[in-house]
Amino acid sequence: MDAVTTTEAPEVKLHFLDYWRVIRLRRSLILVVFLLCVMTSTLLTLYLPKQYASTARIEVQKDTPEVSILRTEPYALGADPYFLTTQFKKIESYSILTNVIVNLHLDEKLAQQMGFSRWTLDDTFDFLSRRVNVEQTRMTSLIEITVKNPDPQLAADIANAIVASYREARLEQWRDTRGGGIEGLQKQVEDEEAKKDAAETNLDEMRQTLHISDLYENSPITETIESEELKEYAHQAIMAEADFNEYSNVLAKLDAIPHEQLGLALSAALPNHVDSELSELAYRLASSKEKMAAAVNDYGTENPAYKSFSNQLSLAQQEYDAKVAGIVNGIRTRVAEDRDILEIARQGVDKIKKEKNDQDTRFRGYFRLKERIEDMKKNLYDLRRQLVDVSLELRQPLKSIVVVTDPGRVEKKPVSPKSMIIIPLGIILGLIVGIGLAFFIEYLDTSVKTIDDVERSLQAPVLGVIPQNVGILMDEGPESPHAEAYRVLRTNILFSRKNENWNTISVLSGGAGEGKSTTLFNLATVFAQNGQRVLVVDSDLRRPTLHKYLHVSNTMGLTDFLLKQRSLDEVIQKTKIPTMDFLASGKLPSSSMSILGSVQMKETIQELKRRYDFIFFDSPPLLGVSDASILASAMDIVLQVIQYRRYPQPMTLRSKQMFLNV
Repeated sequence: MDAVTTTEAPEVKLHFLDYWRVIRLRRSLILVVFLLCVMTSTLLTLYLPKQYASTARIEVQKDTPEVSILRTEPYALGADPYFLTTQFKKIESYSILTNVIVNLHLDEKLAQQMGFSRWTLDDTFDFLSRRVNVEQTRMTSLIEITVKNPDPQLAADIANAIVASYREARLEQWRDTRGGGIEGLQKQVEDEEAKKDAAETNLDEMRQTLHISDLYENSPITETIESEELKEYAHQAIMAEADFNEYSNVLAKLDAIPHEQLGLALSAALPNHVDSELSELAYRLASSKEKMAAAVNDYGTENPAYKSFSNQLSLAQQEYDAKVAGIVNGIRTRVAEDRDILEIARQGVDKIKKEKNDQDTRFRGYFRLKERIEDMKKNLYDLRRQLVDVSLELRQPLKSIVVVTDPGRVEKKPVSPKSMIIIPLGIILGLIVGIGLAFFIEYLDTSVKTIDDVERSLQAPVLGVIPQNVGILMDEGPESPHAEAYRVLRTNILFSRKNENWNTISVLSGGAGEGKSTTLFNLATVFAQNGQRVLVVDSDLRRPTLHKYLHVSNTMGLTDFLLKQRSLDEVIQKTKIPTMDFLASGKLPSSSMSILGSVQMKETIQELKRRYDFIFFDSPPLLGVSDASILASAMDIVLQVIQYRRYPQPMTLRSKQMFLNV
């Protein structure tokens, strides 16, 4: 039968049912792996040595600086995570743990727990360091030191000993640093005292050389005298400047006024400063003018009375003008005097400042040295005070840098093995590993799993799907639940024939155990049950099995006829089905290939085709022997049986190529 090519089917994505199918098919593997993991986790909890943990909790503070110049308190710990990390490493350091080993004789105790007599110090340190865990209590400056050991008392002793060793190491370091600080501070005090003494000696020499009468704090008497003189000059300058400004302004205005109006202008400009005589003269002048005017009207210009009034007016005018001129000259004189006073005050101030600057320049080095000596005294006082404080703190440290908040206690419950964690973890791990291994094997499995795999790899149609583990239809009867699958296969074979005379059918398989013999026998049974005359020939001369289905003897059959030891009618046997006959294999020859490929075999096939409607030839597997290929070359229809998940697809494809080649 010619192969019918099909287009390659697209790859189908896995559905949930496909995953469930893989789990169901690999359930034995999953169950074995699951049980192994559960048993292993259970045995671990039963046979692993119990470990007890003891935790000591301490509070750690930073060391105070060696010499605190500003005398501030140590900073808080919370903002410095690097400090705690450093302390973790110090607690786990070789010096701390070896000190604990020596004090508690752990080189013997730990070695005896492991079945040895005694360990070296390094071996004991390696063993102990793996069983000591140091971590920080979150959001605090507390450090937890946890020690695990099969002996709960020894675990507590080791934890407390680590705390004591670490605390002693910190205190020793604290003492060493402060001892060095005291020595440095003492030397600094001595150096400062020597500098101060040398500076005071130099100051005395400068005072004698410069003839300075130093009456404390930069000669306060001299400063007071100079200050009073400066105040006096300043006062004179202020008064003179105010007076000068006032009268110089008045004088500038008077210069622009006509002579006959000066008297009125003075009275208006200086109402509080013009004397009463000017007002009196102004009144007399005005009265004389009135009398003069009256005399002119009453007496005339030639009258002696007029002349008398005229003389009085002239005299009054002279006296008034003389008074005005005197006042103006007085103002000018006062302006000039104010200018002189202002200049003298300014010269006095400049003189005092110059003398002060000269004195400051001359005595500057002296007073600067004196100020420096005062600073030295203050600094020396602070250093001596710090020296006393540090000395007292060294002899009696009031603030502990390591505080034990919770000592290590003897615990009654072991921390490992944790059965409530290990066993559930083993269950979960068993399921994960089992299912993962199942899918991994499924991934590596290249056998046929679906109809699409067959059609895609073989490029041939699938004529039928037969359930696994089917029985013999002859024994089960025509109403067997498996018979329908074979009826569908029979129908597809009949519709697939290109020639109605094709009636020799062989069922092949790539390897043994794929069900080709069962498929061939049941297919022949279905044909016979449908009324066709059927002959089943057991041509598998390697491992014949069809006679077992019929419960008949295999001592006489095909080989006897081909070797002309029996006739055809003698070797053909009847079955329970009237339309179905059986031809057993007969005695197994030494070379089955020569018999199946002989002329007698071909003539026998032609003879059987004339007698029966359909002849079914069973054969050995294709791979390994050539019998099936020889037999397939003489068949009209060849079916290939592919068992679900039996052999890899390349093997199945190779089987198809082998019988297509013949």
